[in-house]
Formats: sequence, C-alpha cells, structure tokens
Amino acid sequence: MKAVVVHGANDLRIDDRPEPVAGPGEVVIDVEWGGICGSDLSYWRHGASGTAALKSPLVLGHEVAGRISTLGAGVEHLEVGQAVTVHPAELVGDGTMPERLRGRTNLYPQIRYFGSAAFDPHTDGGFSERKLARAFQVRPLPAGVDTRRGALAEPLAVAMHAVNRAGSLRGRDVLVNGAGPIGSLVTAAAKFAGARSVTATDISDVSLKIARAMGADEVINVSDNPLPADMELVFEATGIPAVLGGVLRATARGGTLIQVGNLPGAPAPAALGDLVTREITWIGSYRFVDEITDALQAMQNGLDVSPVITHTFGINDAEEAMQTAADPTAGSSKVMLRLSGT
Repeated sequence: MKAVVVHGANDLRIDDRPEPVAGPGEVVIDVEWGGICGSDLSYWRHGASGTAALKSPLVLGHEVAGRISTLGAGVEHLEVGQAVTVHPAELVGDGTMPERLRGRTNLYPQIRYFGSAAFDPHTDGGFSERKLARAFQVRPLPAGVDTRRGALAEPLAVAMHAVNRAGSLRGRDVLVNGAGPIGSLVTAAAKFAGARSVTATDISDVSLKIARAMGADEVINVSDNPLPADMELVFEATGIPAVLGGVLRATARGGTLIQVGNLPGAPAPAALGDLVTREITWIGSYRFVDEITDALQAMQNGLDVSPVITHTFGINDAEEAMQTAADPTAGSSKVMLRLSGT
C-alpha cells in the first residue's frame, strides 16, 4: 500500500508499505482523508518536531478519517464499512497518574501518538491507504459528518480542549490571536461554547477571512493595526514568542490568557513583564483528553469546520501539499490529503 513517509529533512517519499493485519482488539481502516498539521511540516522540513528527532523513516499524519475494512478478534460495537476517525494517542504503561491529574490523560508522561518520532521505534501515522488502530482509539462518525470533515475532529478537539481550559465562555468577549487552522478552530469552538463575541487577529487577510467564516465577529489585521485592549479572555494561537508581550498587554488586568499555540522548546526572547504587573492568569493547553468525541458531536450539531479547508491533494502529490501548507504566500489554511477511495 502507499504511504507518505518522511526519511529526513526535506526527504518525503511515497513508499510501498506492507498491508496491515488486524490482531485481537484491532481494526484496519481504509483511510480516506488526512489533514496536514504543523508537526508534519516540522518533520518534513527539519527532520524533527520539538525534541522528537527522526531516527528512521516515519509515516506522517495524525488527523485522519476513513472506513473500517477489517475487524480483529474480540472487537465489538464497530462494523466493517463504518465511517470513523481515530484518537491518535495511546498511553504507554499502566496509565496510573497522580490523584491531582485524575482524568487528564493528555498529561500522562509517556504517550505514543500517530505520526510521532518521540519513541524509538517511531509511531507511524495515518497518511497511508490503510491504517491499523486499536479499537479503543476508534471514534465512529455521527450521521451527517463525512470523512473529509471527520478528519478535522482531531484539531477541533485541540481547540475545544483549549476552550474548556478557560472555563465557561457564555456571555464573555474573547480575543483569538492567530487565525491559522488552530486559531480559526478555536474561534469556532468559542462561539459554539457561547462566547458573546470573538475577535480574531492575524497578519494575513486570507486567514482573517477564514476566521470570519468560522464565526469571528470582528477581525483585525495587526500588521497595521494594534491589538484590542482590555480583553478579559485571550487565546494565543501563534506560538511565536515575539508576540507574547503585545498579547499580554492586550489582556485585561486580572484577565486570563490561554496558550494553545505551541511555544518553542529552546530559549527565545519574550517580553513578559505584564504577566506580573497585570496579574494575568496564563494557562497552558496541550492536545486534548477525549474532546475528539465532543468535536464529532459538535459537528453533528452544526459546528461547520469546512471553511478552514482550503486545498486538497491526492496521495501522490503529498510533497506539493506540504509545500502549499508551509508557504505563507499560498493562501492555505488546512491542507487535506485524499489518501484512498474515489
């Protein structure tokens, strides 16, 4: 079968991989759609994502959906032909966590994640014609949610987890700094959660147009306009240290800043003085617990993720797809791969 495999920095290939075989408690999925994420781009451009560096070829992709083709022994409540997505995380070990972290499995210290080089051997992702998954990772798509949109349940879950970290949004005014795919999905999730208004900011008019389509009440291009002031609740979705000073200044005194954009693991300059003098609560948000299930329910109940999809490519054109997703002048947001099917 075909698979999108990164062999090193700037070395992406369409390889022929062995067909997966479902063992007990496993399923094989005919993968139809995959969404390109920033970590996929990082492995392709740098041979690493954060502290996880390639030691061997890796199949990319953790935002995927398709249809079950094979059930392993003992698998119940799933059916061949069923449209599904996958929770890409699997805990390594017995899953025991401190009482203070009960239920926060996203913070478990050892997690295998689709398309990740954090472990050796690596954990192959789902950018392939077929993918083996544990049955407990599989999430059936609800009626009305096709596999193209179902592949975006994973990034929507990231956005919904960030929103959940903020507490109730009902009746609150929200700022989302950064209108890339995650920022636009945070915008949609915030509106779905009852925010009174959402203001999205970016330096790209294309991205801001998408944020508007995802529910933003106001959009501001901050390349030539200041950030709004005195925002009680702010989501920082760029992960760029240089912008943190301005974002903290935009946060109201005593307000809350949710950091959903991944910050670099290496030292980087940032102006953080307002964190103290304005008594800002700065909250990190990492992946998600089981908000992928909530994301699917939200899609069924009317949350439309389709505006964030800007480009689609076939599996054989995966490198062009990556180039498009990485090019700030291409006008892309979420770039999708058609991995199998018609």
